[in-house]
Amino acid sequence: MPDNKKKAALEKPSLHVRNKHTGRYNLKALKQINHELNPFVAKNKYGNLSIDFFNPVAVKALNKALLKAHYNIQYWDIPDGFLCPPIPGRADYIHHIADVLAESNNGLLVKGEHITCLDVGVGANCVYPIIGNSSYGWSFIASDIDPKAIEAAEKNVTNNPNLSGKVEFRVQTKADHIFSGIINSDEKIDFTICNPPFHANQAEAEAGTLRKLSNLKKKRVKKPALNFAGQGGELWTDGGEKRFVLNMINESAQYSKNCAWFSTLVSKQSNLRAFYDRLEKVGVVEHKTTPMGQGNKLSRIIAWTFLSTAEMKSWANDRWLNE
Repeated sequence: MPDNKKKAALEKPSLHVRNKHTGRYNLKALKQINHELNPFVAKNKYGNLSIDFFNPVAVKALNKALLKAHYNIQYWDIPDGFLCPPIPGRADYIHHIADVLAESNNGLLVKGEHITCLDVGVGANCVYPIIGNSSYGWSFIASDIDPKAIEAAEKNVTNNPNLSGKVEFRVQTKADHIFSGIINSDEKIDFTICNPPFHANQAEAEAGTLRKLSNLKKKRVKKPALNFAGQGGELWTDGGEKRFVLNMINESAQYSKNCAWFSTLVSKQSNLRAFYDRLEKVGVVEHKTTPMGQGNKLSRIIAWTFLSTAEMKSWANDRWLNE
C-alpha cells in the first residue's frame, strides 16, 4: 500500500506543457503591467514575492495582469460577486482539449478562426474564449443563463479589438437546458467546453469553501469568503455537478452529428462511474478522461464523441485541414 501511495504522488498531474503559467508568477514584472496589483504584493515567510490568494481584489488584479501579459488583453473586468477564475487552470483545460482534437487530426493541432467552440456557461469573466482565441485562433459561441454575465463578458470582448468578431454570445433562456436553444439544428461545432456548477446548493458551496480554506491555511476557517467569488448559477445548481453533467450527456445525444467532441470539467471523482455509465447508455463511440492538477486541486476533463472513425476523419478533412 505505501508503494502505491508513492506512485500516485509521482503521477500527480501538473500544468500542461504548453501552459504559459508554469512555475512561480513573476510578480515584479506583473506589478509593472498592472499597477492595481502593487498594494497586494509582498514577501512571504520564505522571502518570496507573493499575494494573498484569499483576497478576491488581489486575485482580480493578478488576473488582469496575467491576461494583459500573456493574452494581449488590454481591458478586463467583472462585476462584484461574479466568479474570478484562476487563469492557469482555465488555460490547462484549453490546452488539453486542443490535444483531444489533435488526436483526431493525425496528431496535428487544430487552429484557426474557422474552428468553433461552444463555451457552456461562459460567465462574466469570458476567460475560456480569451485564452482559446489567443492560443489557437479559435472562434467561440458563448452561452450563459445569466444576461448580466453575458453583458459583462461581451464588454470584455468589445473592449479588446483582437477579439472582435471572434465571440458570439447567446443567452440560454431555459435554465434546465444546456444545448437546446443554443445549438442550431444545421450548425457545426468542433467542440464544447464547460466548467459546471459543482455544488447542489449555497450551503454545500460554502461548506466546501470552508474545507478548502481550512486545509490551505492549516487552521479552522469559520467565514466562507470566496477568493474567486461566484454567483449562485456559477457555483451551485439543483442536483449539483452530477445532475448537471448527466443532463449534459443526455442532451448531447440530440446533437450527436452537430459536434465532433463534447467535454466538461469534473470536480468530484466519485461522479465518474455514473457519467461513464450514462455515456455508454446514450451510445457514444468514444470517451476519454484527462486528469488535471494545479497545487492541491485535482480535477479531470471528460470528452466524448458520437462520430465513428470514418465520420471523424471526414469531419477533420472538411473542417480542420482548411487553414
